Amino acid sequence: MALRLAELDAIWAEPPGGAGAGHPGSRLDSETVLSAVSTDSRRLEPGGLFLALVGERHDGHAFVQQAIEAGSRAVVVQRDRLTSEALAALEQAAAERSCQLWVVPDSLAAYQQLARHWRRQLKAPVVAVTGSAGKTGTRELIRAALARLGPVLAASGNNNNDIGVPLTLLQATSEHRAVVVEMGMRGLGEIDRLSRCAEPDVAVITNIGTAHIGRLGSREAIGQAKCEIASGLRPGGLMVIPAGDPLLDAALASSWAGRVVRVALAGEGFEAKADWVGELDEAEGLLWLDGHRLRLPLEGRHQARNLMLALAVAREQGVGPDRLGHLEVDLPGGRSRRLERGGVVLLDETYNASPEAVLASLELLARHSSGRRFAVLGTMLELGEQSLSLHRQVAQRALDLGLEGLLIVDGGQEGAAMEAAAHGLGRLARVSSPEAAAAELRGWLAPGDTVLFKASRGVALERAFPLLLEPQSS
Repeated sequence: MALRLAELDAIWAEPPGGAGAGHPGSRLDSETVLSAVSTDSRRLEPGGLFLALVGERHDGHAFVQQAIEAGSRAVVVQRDRLTSEALAALEQAAAERSCQLWVVPDSLAAYQQLARHWRRQLKAPVVAVTGSAGKTGTRELIRAALARLGPVLAASGNNNNDIGVPLTLLQATSEHRAVVVEMGMRGLGEIDRLSRCAEPDVAVITNIGTAHIGRLGSREAIGQAKCEIASGLRPGGLMVIPAGDPLLDAALASSWAGRVVRVALAGEGFEAKADWVGELDEAEGLLWLDGHRLRLPLEGRHQARNLMLALAVAREQGVGPDRLGHLEVDLPGGRSRRLERGGVVLLDETYNASPEAVLASLELLARHSSGRRFAVLGTMLELGEQSLSLHRQVAQRALDLGLEGLLIVDGGQEGAAMEAAAHGLGRLARVSSPEAAAAELRGWLAPGDTVLFKASRGVALERAFPLLLEPQSS
């Protein structure tokens, strides 16, 4: 990255967040080049820009003096985070160290403005992904498909928020042939901000489910929030969505009048509404598309749907199914991970959970496991007034699928609702912690068994794995 001070002066000439604030004139030559941008004082690069952000637990303004002394060539601070005395001291320190100081009303908005400015200099297409479930898997499938073009930059970890999306964009270079960002949300307006920051060429919505329904109140509101991804979509851009969801179609129609590609799998009843249809051979792990055979890089019908979304993105960039061959996809921890000890397979899906994602994981467990099949399910958070009914629904599905057992990790009302709905399973138990789940499972499992672990992030269900994978004391 190379940004001239004159560019940044132009970006913040109209301060983000409203009028009434500004910045001192440049003390350095306007052609001075900044080599990097950092919001973490532990990763400062001399000659770069340090931007002080305000987080839930940390405030970057506590480290501005350190950033100046460490050789930052420029810093950005938020006016209301500093007393007049503290600001005067920073101005003096910046002058002594030949460091440019910008004072803005909102440093996060300034960060996003900077990322948008850099994005506009990129020649590579930007792809944005959102949805109630499957965002990260779809992101990684898109990364793998677009890799045929050359180096692809994709968001890492959970960098899918107001800080993570700008971070990803600012990491892009002229070497990258595509950039893939992921957009999460907890309420209305968030994806709108992220989309206007990223200005994507292609936007993907994986689905409209019930994740965060406790915050937004209805699937209609969730659909509205997810369709905000179209707000920054470039003119002539493309929206890619699954076929067959009238709620999604209605929400999108109110926010996007441009091109839309709908994808579907044969046999699910949505072929007539789709622009592109793939035929899934789940037994063989194959997807047939336009006469070409692709091996599924991730197991499950839900992942085949995500693959169709990724293939539509790749086709938009000139990469058809004939060019793909075998896709290699490596998901972050807690997603589609298989662990094994003593002939027992543990399916790690502990990163997060929504009702739709839990149901998809249960289907995968039921279809693709040969021996006995058990599920360890924790609570799904932020479901509001529908929480009890949605927890009953997933437990009922475990019963309907004929699993050999269900272990529930929750001592509250949701756990009780699940236990009542799953009555009749061969093995059924409820515990209050991941550690207690591991102790209970030790008495259940035998070689050949498969166990699914799925819960919201707050349950920390992965804490059971070390206790199950370590050798038992005699």
